[in-house]
Amino acid sequence: MKKNETYQSALEELQNLVDQLQSNEIAIDELSERVERAQTLIAFCREKLRSTETTIDRLLGDD
Repeated sequence: MKKNETYQSALEELQNLVDQLQSNEIAIDELSERVERAQTLIAFCREKLRSTETTIDRLLGDD
């Protein structure tokens, strides 16, 4: 992942990859690389969501 990757930028890149996969724009030689990138982006987004949820729970639980 890029150092300053944001959830929004990762989500946008992931959507772009999905669009390319659905429209068959990706050459077979690039397919595994793109799927691997998509998996990395999904993992990043999941972790970001978990982290945000934990922070919000902690903040709201302190009331």
